[in-house]
Formats: sequence, structure tokens, C-alpha cells
Amino acid sequence: MASTEWWREGVIYQTYPRSFQDSNSDGIGDLRGVIDRLDYLQWLGVDAIWLNPITVSPDADIGYDVADYCAVQPVYGDLPTVDELIAEAAKRDIKIVLDIVPNHSSDRHPWFIDARSSRSSQYRDWYVWADPKPDGNPPNNWLSVFGGPAWTLDTLTGQYYLHNFLPEQPDLNWWNPAVRDAFDEIYRFWFDRGVAGFRIDVAHGIVKDRELRDNPAATDDDPPDIRAHGQRSVYNMERPEVHDVLRRWRMLAERYRPPRILLGETYVLDVRTMGRFYGTGDELHLAFNFTFIHASFEAAALAEVVAESELVIPDVGWPVWTVSNHDVSRVMTRWAKGDERKLRCALMSLLTLRGTPVLYYGDEIGMPDTLIGQDDLQDPLGKRAWPEPRGRDPERTPLPWSREPGAGFTTADVRPWLPIGDATARNIADQRSDPSSTLSFVRDLIAIRRQRSEVRNGAYRQLPSPPGAWAWQRGGDTTIALNLSDHPLRIPGVAGTIVISTDRSRDGEGLGGGLPLGPWEGAICSSGST
Repeated sequence: MASTEWWREGVIYQTYPRSFQDSNSDGIGDLRGVIDRLDYLQWLGVDAIWLNPITVSPDADIGYDVADYCAVQPVYGDLPTVDELIAEAAKRDIKIVLDIVPNHSSDRHPWFIDARSSRSSQYRDWYVWADPKPDGNPPNNWLSVFGGPAWTLDTLTGQYYLHNFLPEQPDLNWWNPAVRDAFDEIYRFWFDRGVAGFRIDVAHGIVKDRELRDNPAATDDDPPDIRAHGQRSVYNMERPEVHDVLRRWRMLAERYRPPRILLGETYVLDVRTMGRFYGTGDELHLAFNFTFIHASFEAAALAEVVAESELVIPDVGWPVWTVSNHDVSRVMTRWAKGDERKLRCALMSLLTLRGTPVLYYGDEIGMPDTLIGQDDLQDPLGKRAWPEPRGRDPERTPLPWSREPGAGFTTADVRPWLPIGDATARNIADQRSDPSSTLSFVRDLIAIRRQRSEVRNGAYRQLPSPPGAWAWQRGGDTTIALNLSDHPLRIPGVAGTIVISTDRSRDGEGLGGGLPLGPWEGAICSSGST
């Protein structure tokens, strides 16, 4: 694979900067902390780091409300620190991918401050405005992802503005050519500094229906999350015109050498819809597959998602997988329910499917969701709905580097921005020195990806297996099999050698006419010497 397409074969590590490493004892992780831990990431074997937003923000939504797209939030550092991070990461063959938020800005961005000053202001049409209905109600029935109407009345100018998320996050008007030009400049600003690409927030939803038509009501045939929302967001999300914007960004990214990558948050729960965001190789390089992360942890369910994804992603496209992120309960809690065996099966699937794995910080040690009290809440979702829904703080807590007070994340006398979980139960230092640990297992899986070309880019072919098992072949030599059940079983027709098992005592074991697997056990097997 050409070096310009590193993203096809590499492993991307998602770092939530606030929770990765605090370098100055203020309780908040920062860019200097990421620099300080680059040697660890190099040891782990990752190829790129994706950083959640580091740009200036009032933090109404913890960085996803941007007040300056070309400056760094002071708590994280500054532009020279970003430059140093890019340079130091490059010395270790690690690339830096940033988060960009084009759907909306902060209500404190200078653009919006000007826009709400009068109906004739310079930046008025950079946002989505509409007159009230005759009875004074919002212009249509659109609902915010965070609950309530997606419209807020601006009393000064007498119009409503659109916000698909918080009222502090007004949606930009992507029908306005000036907005498109402005974001071209933002992309160039960061590309010129040497970032390898962007993870694009709400990549599926930035363009809205020009006529602002009402969304249809949810039906009994819709998925549970849509029924809970009450409507299908067909006019304020997933508009066909969004593909024009993505094609424009792809052309811009391709002008650089090496080309920059576009990794999209395509939060659609239909695999066929997700596949469209690749275009014909002229839109996103990678489109997140949320159907996988939201599937039940059962062999048949996961195999079905992967099989359908293999069908709908175009030949010029490339899958991308993740099992946790900053918006979803951690895999140790959500799928594994605290069971180490289940966790290892999940991680083995992530790192051996055809496509690019995105590993969420802490998953390499089996970090679970952290219990959050009401006084510790930071997430606006959690604050709004305490105690349920749970909000997103539990999966965003600081990474425990060691077992001492402060967990190596910060100093012992500092209160971190979110509580640290049980650092004595799971931490980097203890697991790094233990060859039987989850961390050692993940590092070895990443090393196997590097060593075996079939695991990086071989074709995926699902294999016959008994109920409760999921088995597939990569290329012609490598078989991966998972027993996602509570009883032992045997995968027929597997011969050769176990390269690595979730039960490390079986590494190197020879096989005859099949692969026996205990409950919640997985293995990578080789029939040759590749």
C-alpha cells in the first residue's frame, strides 16, 4: 500500500485531550501532555492520533461549540505547541488528525455575534434564520438532538435561529457560498501546518432543507432511537446536497502532498446510507459505521452488519471500525459487561476486520465507564437529564497511567476535571509490565497487523460456523474466529497454527481438523507461514 494511503493499513488512536495527560497540574489534559506520552503511543504501535476539538470554545458542549476555528483553546496550549506536537509525532511515524465542527459554531463566535446584531448585518446569512409562525411558534417542527425544539427566538431581531444541538451551537447556513469559502480557508490553515486530516463532526448533517419543511413523525417501524426522538430527521439531516460539500473538501484535501484524509462522523443507523458518503472515491476517505458500534454483542448481529457493509461500501471505499468513542459507553461496560474475555473478543474483532480500526483511549487496558456523581457532571446532556439519560461523562474520564493518587494523569493534590476511576484495578504501568494483560494483548494484535499483510488489507470472507460463533478469513491464509457464547464450540475446517488467542496460553498451538474455542474465546489462526 502506498505511503500516501497510510490510513488504509494503520491504526488510529482517538485521544480525548482533556483526559489524556495533564502536564501543568490544573486537572485538565493538554497538548503538552500528549507530547509527553508520544513514546507510549509509539510503543503501542499506532499510526495516527485523532484529537477531539482543541480549538477555542466556551465549552458549552466541551469543545464542540467553536468560537475560533484557527486558534487553540488556552487550557490545551497554543499554536506553537500544536506545531511541536506534529513535529514530535512525525519523528515517531505518527500522524495527527484534528476534529473540525462545520455544522455549527459557538453563539460566541464573532460571526454569530455579528449575525444576531441586526437582520442586515454582514454575517446574518451565515446562519439559518426564519420568521415565527403567525402564532409566534418556531417555523417548523424540527427537534434538537439534545431535546426540545431546534429553534430559539432571538428577541432583538424577531427571528428564530436553528440549532440542531444546544442553543449555544447555532447551525451555519451551508447554502451560503461565503460559508463554504471560509471553511476552505480553515482547512488550508491546518493542512498547511501539517495535520494529516480531519475527523468531521456531523458530516452527514451540515446542509439543511432549503424550504425548512416539517420532519415526518416517527412510526412503529422505525428504530427505537428514532421512535424516542419522535420524528425522522429527513429535512434537518442527511440532505443530498451534503455530498456536494464533501466532494469539494475531498478535492481540496487531494491537492496536498501527501493527500490529507477526511474521516466523517456519519451518524446514520442505516448501513446503505453510510456507504453513500464515500461517493465514487471523491467524498470521505473513511465514514464511521455506527451500525456496528450500536449492534448487540452477538455473533449473528455483528456478522450481519459487517456482511452488509462489505456489500454497500464501494470498491474505491474502505471500512472504518470502532467499538467505543466519546459519545458512546465504553466497550468494557457496554458489550463486555466487565468480563475480560468478552472485552478481548471485541478488541480482536476491531483489530482484524477489513478496514481501519479506531482505538479509543483507555480501551487498550479495558477501562470501563466511570461512575459520575451529580456534582461532577460536565456534559450538558447529563446536566439536563440527571439521572437519566446518563450523559457522556462516564466514557470521557481521565486515563489512569499508574496506581498512585492522581493516577499519573495529574498530581495527587489536584482535582481532575472529571473523576478518575479505579486506577488500582486497571492502569497503563501495571499492564505494560504484564505480558498477560489486555494492554499487552492489544499491542501484540497491532504488531500482528504490521507483520501480516493479509490482516491489514486482505479480503474479508465470512466462514461457516456454529450458532454463537463468528469466523472469517482474511486473504488466503489467515482465519479469525470468535466464540461469542457461554458454551464451548468448534470451528470446522481450521488447520495450521494459532497465532494469538484471547487465552494467551494457546499462542502457537497447532491445529488439526478444526478450532476448539472455549466460552468467549477468540483466536487468529494461520494455515501457512505468512
